[in-house]
Amino acid sequence: MIPSEFDYLAVSTVEEAVQALSRAGEDAKILAGGQSLVPVLRLRLATPTTLVDINKINELRGVRDDGDTIEIGAMTTHHDVINDPLVGAHAALLALATQTVGDPQIRHRGTVGGALVHGDPAGDLPAPAVALEAEMIIAGPGGRRTVPAAEFFVDLFTTAVGPDEVLVAVRIPKKTGWGAHYEKFNRIAQAWSMVAVAATVRIENGSIAEARVVLTNMGSIPVRAATVEQALTGLPATTETIRAAALHAAEGTSPISDGNADTDYREHLARVLTGRAVTAAAGLTG
Repeated sequence: MIPSEFDYLAVSTVEEAVQALSRAGEDAKILAGGQSLVPVLRLRLATPTTLVDINKINELRGVRDDGDTIEIGAMTTHHDVINDPLVGAHAALLALATQTVGDPQIRHRGTVGGALVHGDPAGDLPAPAVALEAEMIIAGPGGRRTVPAAEFFVDLFTTAVGPDEVLVAVRIPKKTGWGAHYEKFNRIAQAWSMVAVAATVRIENGSIAEARVVLTNMGSIPVRAATVEQALTGLPATTETIRAAALHAAEGTSPISDGNADTDYREHLARVLTGRAVTAAAGLTG
């Protein structure tokens, strides 16, 4: 199917992008990597009157060391995130999850910002962003503001980015030395997650000093498995401890039933995959 007619604007600064969005109104869309937007345009599931192309904004690309944090430009591609040494050293969970996104062609075109703003509950980057306690830097008519990842995802395909705003960057506190793993279950390679688990842990003297566990596709937004985290913290890093904690993974979730899996099966997957993810993050063998 051919997309409906729209105006096209290419901008070169964040300020120009915000101005263009403000002029165009709520029916405008941002064109970044296009890996989520272009398919819905072709199916006419979205019919924007204006596309604002932000590919020429150099400020939005690259990974920067900012002391206790790293900052990832919203237009940084999945491929560049995977291969960046700063991400590998200080936000390993994000690199691991990004490796599971789509296929090589999508990872070379798709962007970290686009994946986050899309807000798909089955997407692979929202849960790691929450687990890593990332902050989103958003630019709008009133200037720039920072939103914690835990508050960024509002509902199904809905984030804190307004219609006249642009996600500029993702700021992540360094998790240097933390173990990390992203465990994803899907029917076929390159498909969306039926359920996935983002886990990162800090081991100290053989015990789990801190744990962050967040679930993908177990609700309309990423679900932090707080009960699992509490059950792990302060205890020895053993398979028995992890297995017992993982039994709580489905608590507080609201998974849907669809053609891929029903609610009970997704809850079962959450428990199994949490055990696997935390075990791998802790450097243990199942």
